[in-house]
This record gives sequence, C-alpha cells and structure tokens, in this order.
Amino acid sequence: MAVPTLTPASTLSAVVLPSSGNPADVSLSLPLGIYSSNTNFLSGAADQVAFVYKRLGGDVLDIELTTGNVYAAYEEAVLEYSYLVNLHQSINSLPTMLGAATGSFNQDGEFVAGSALAGQAPQLAYPKYNLHYASRYGDAFSTEAGIGGIEPIYSASVPIVPFVQDYDLQAIIESSSLSNYDPITGGPVPYSGSVGNKRVIIRRVFYKTPNSMWRFFGYYGGLNAIGNLSSYGQYADDSTFEVIPTWHNKLQAMAYETAIYTRNSHFSYEIRNNKIRFFPQPTDIGITNYWVEFSITNQSNPWETTSGSADDTVGGVNNMNTLPFANIPYNNINSIGKQWIRRYALAICKEMLGHIRSKFSTIPIPGESVTLNGAALMSEGKEERKELKEELNKILEQITYHKLAESEAKMADDMQKVSQKIPILIYTGW
Repeated sequence: MAVPTLTPASTLSAVVLPSSGNPADVSLSLPLGIYSSNTNFLSGAADQVAFVYKRLGGDVLDIELTTGNVYAAYEEAVLEYSYLVNLHQSINSLPTMLGAATGSFNQDGEFVAGSALAGQAPQLAYPKYNLHYASRYGDAFSTEAGIGGIEPIYSASVPIVPFVQDYDLQAIIESSSLSNYDPITGGPVPYSGSVGNKRVIIRRVFYKTPNSMWRFFGYYGGLNAIGNLSSYGQYADDSTFEVIPTWHNKLQAMAYETAIYTRNSHFSYEIRNNKIRFFPQPTDIGITNYWVEFSITNQSNPWETTSGSADDTVGGVNNMNTLPFANIPYNNINSIGKQWIRRYALAICKEMLGHIRSKFSTIPIPGESVTLNGAALMSEGKEERKELKEELNKILEQITYHKLAESEAKMADDMQKVSQKIPILIYTGW
C-alpha cells in the first residue's frame, strides 16, 4: 500500500510564544489588573516574555504559551513577592501596631477610596517601636498591683450607722450608680449606669482620722541631743539648728507612722462577697463615713470601652489580618525583588507549559511519535517555586528587627575587641 502524501494546512503550532512582548497588550491579559495602570509594570511584564522565550529555548523549539500566560505569571510573581514581604513586615510591626487604625480593602487588597489610610503606604513605613503590646498586656497586672493601669478606680463613701456592723457594698454602689447621686457632694457619680449586674472589685477601704502632727523643729529641743539617736535632730530651739542627713529624717518618719498604725487603736474589716463587716462594732465615735476604692469589671464584654479611661482603644488592628498593608507598589520594589520576580514568573511558566504538554504525552507523526516533557516541566516548575519561596523567607528571617539588633550588638562587641588590639603609643620625650 502506498504511503499517503500528507499536505497539512500548516506545519506550525497553533500557539507559539513570540520572542518579545508588547507593553500595550499587557493590561488586557491580566486576570487581576492590580498593576495595570503602572507603566513600569507593563514594561516589566513585556520584558518577561523575552526572558521566558530565551530560558525555555524558544529559538530552538516552539513554546506552547501565549504572551498572556507570561503576563499573568508575572503579575502573580509580583503579588507573591508582596505577600511574603508583607508577612515579614507584619512579624516586625504587629506588636507595635496593635490597636492602631486599620483600613478598608477592596477585592484586590488595595485601600478603598475614602478609607482612613487611603493614599498612604503603611506597608512601606518604618514603625516606631513603642512596646505597645507589652504595655497593654501589663495594664491588667499594674491595675491589680495598684501601680497604675488603665482601669478606672472609683471611690465611694459608706455612711456609718451606730451599732450596725455589716454593710452590702455591692448594693450601696449599685444604688448610687442608678440614682447618679453622691450624698456627700450632692453631685453625680462618675460610675453612673456602669454597675448593673457587673462585679464590683473592692480595692481599698479606709477612713479619715484627724491629721497627726510631728514637729522636727521647735521648742524643748537641742539639749543632750548629740549622740542620742532616739532624739537626734528631731527637735531644736529657736537658736540651735542641728543638720542631720535626710535619710535619717525619712527613717524617723517611717518609724513614727508605723508606731501610730501598730500601737494606736484603729478599726479593721473583712469582706466576703462584697459585704463588709467592721471591727469593732461601730459606735457614735465621730466617724460618720468609711471610704472604699473600687473598680467595675467588664468581664461580660471584653470588647467594651471604658469611659474616662486613659486608653479605651478596642478597635483597630487586632491581628495580622487587619494590618493596614496593601500590595507593595511596583515602583518601590528594588532590583533584588525584581530579579526574584523574574525567576518566580519563569518557574510559573515552566509549570504552566508542563500542564499543557501533559495533556498529550506523545504526538504521532508519520512513521514515528514525539514524546513531550510535560511531567518534567511541571516538576521543575514546582520545585523552583518552592526553592524561591524558601530562599526569600530565609533572607527575611535574618533581617527581622530583633535579628538586626542582635547583629548590631555583635558588631559593637567585635569592634571593642578590635580596639583592644590597637597598641597604645607612649610618648617618652627628650
């Protein structure tokens, strides 16, 4: 049987990647179009066509890709670079930016027009390190320790009824909150409407006594004082003034106050379930009110703001997902980033070409068949993408702010060691 003569309409592949791209065609081929208005991006995507064409041997064997495939791969590479760098920066800045203003983003991850941070680029800013997270975390502890904090501490008075020993502080404070009336001042209370069914934490109970006076200088002093530490410097007459160290006065004052607290009679109390019991039983001794300092818990709603607080911020940045980081502007990516983008886009094109060629493992030709390398291209493309991500992440891990601080500290130590080796010249003279 005679071999038929084949006369195909075309001996060329239907889809062949050209040797160069055209910036004017880029924006129509981008699936997302995030950088389509940036002329530098359009030129970079067009140049990527020539890069892929040469690296995949397009001048030797046809490459079954379109320029649109390459443009899309280039856009994905830029977005992947932006994603990894923004992740790195979120590690650097999240503790500092917690509670700060966030933004509103569209489907592309760009700021929505009219958003609070629209027109700004926080992802490019160098944040001021302010220990914000550590400070906020310590607020609760400082409140409990009585050394500060942001939780408001209120005060209220408890009128004493002679021969009544027990008082319900929760009921007294809640009643005052509902009436918004302070019987002592006749004015409103700062915790009006804030109690409800919330728990009231009693911080301190005290009462005011007549002021005590201790005279360092005055009459009846100065005689036999030298060497007598019990009275040394405590008293002086109008013509004698004895100078003593300040710390000595402080110790004497502390001893005096401790003696008053320990030796003099005073009341005590115990609190159970916000009900206070005074000891001994109050009588008509001239003390009309006790005072309590308290706070109101917001445990029923941890996101509730507290009126009058020094820091009532509960909105804004709370995690990585609300950081005001849009996509990194293409023009702010330097030569290091752009080379990574070219290599990553090439790896995407390899994987894409492998998928295309894998649809036909072999192509029959007269008397023979051609085996395509789709599986190999897919494997190479995936492996190269993985290696590029690992390479970038490894570099970014080495340049976090705390790593840079460690590097500077080591450099300072090394410089000190070097300076110790420098000989010190001694001038001997003539």
